[in-house]
Amino acid sequence: MDVKQRTWLKRNSTLDRLKEAIRRKRPGLLRRGVVLQHDNATPHSANLTQQWLQRYGWGILPHPAHSPDLAPSDFHLFGPLKRHLGGMAFETEDDLISELRNWFDNLDVDFFRVGINSLLSRWQKCIDLHGDYVEK
Repeated sequence: MDVKQRTWLKRNSTLDRLKEAIRRKRPGLLRRGVVLQHDNATPHSANLTQQWLQRYGWGILPHPAHSPDLAPSDFHLFGPLKRHLGGMAFETEDDLISELRNWFDNLDVDFFRVGINSLLSRWQKCIDLHGDYVEK
C-alpha cells in the first residue's frame, strides 16, 4: 500500500468516525445534511474522499486559496496558543506535549464556540470581496 492509499484510508476512517459521532450526538443533523469546511489539501480533495462525501450526501464549503483567515486554527487558535507559549522553553518533546494538553484542557467551551461562530462574518467578508483575501 502506498502513502497516498494509507493517507486516504486514514482520512476515510476519520470521516467514518465523524459520521458515527454525529449520528450519536446529533442524529437529526445527518438527515438535514452535513457541510464540511476544509482546504484543498490532497487528503481532502482526493477522488476517494470526494466519493465518500458524495455517497453520504455531505457538502463542502469551498475554501478560497490563500485565505488563512477562514481557517479557525489559523485565525482563532494559533494566536492565543503562541501568546501562551511565548517565552517558555521545553527540555523534551514530552514536556511540550504536556503543556499543550494542559492548555487545551483548560480552555473554556466558549473559546471554541466564539471561533466557529466568527466564521459567519469572515465568510460574509469573503463573499462581499468575491473571494479575495480577508484582512482582520
